Amino acid sequence: MTTLPRGSTVRRDAGLYGYERALRRVGMDHVAGVDEAGRGACAGPLVAAAVVLPATKAGQVPELADSKLLTERARERCYAQVVRRALAWSVVVVGPEECDRLGMHVANVEALRRALARLEVRPSYVLTDGFPVDGLEVPGLAMWKGDRVAACISAASVVAKVTRDRLMALEHERWPAYDFATHKGYCTTPHQDALDRHGPCPIHRHRFVNVRRAAGLEERFADEERSAS
Repeated sequence: MTTLPRGSTVRRDAGLYGYERALRRVGMDHVAGVDEAGRGACAGPLVAAAVVLPATKAGQVPELADSKLLTERARERCYAQVVRRALAWSVVVVGPEECDRLGMHVANVEALRRALARLEVRPSYVLTDGFPVDGLEVPGLAMWKGDRVAACISAASVVAKVTRDRLMALEHERWPAYDFATHKGYCTTPHQDALDRHGPCPIHRHRFVNVRRAAGLEERFADEERSAS
């Protein structure tokens, strides 16, 4: 589904909670937002989260916004509020091996689908950030920059981001040479320097060209792609 249900028009000035209010007016009581963190990283897991916020004032989370627009401390505060206030929430972690096996887009959609399936409250409508999630049994809408315009997606982005950041801090303890605590596995210059110096560690994703190059596997992957074509 690519449009909102009939009668659920959202005004431009409706604010972060406008989509949920509009959907509830037409009987969609449990609106789930789903988002991911770590899709663009070349190391570490992909993390997806789904959140259903209550319709009452308890569902209005202080400081809530797109996780990328918040400071680390603000994200932690929002995370604590979301998991305390949410009607239901879930989180799914997809390891780097599965990301390599499936490919990032397939892994991303699968993670979002799993997060929604784990919700203890069945959603009546799903809002996703960026692109649709196929195979759901309920209607939904894919929203451009949804984490900035829909509260439930913003809440999911915070849960996913904080969960992944915490996991990467633990990976930093296992693999301190890469400084995962700072860049969280994304392709920064210091990360690339460490990758070139030490080669990939077990949590690097070989789907990424820079990782394959550092591992000396670029030609092998090219041969496999040519054979598959």
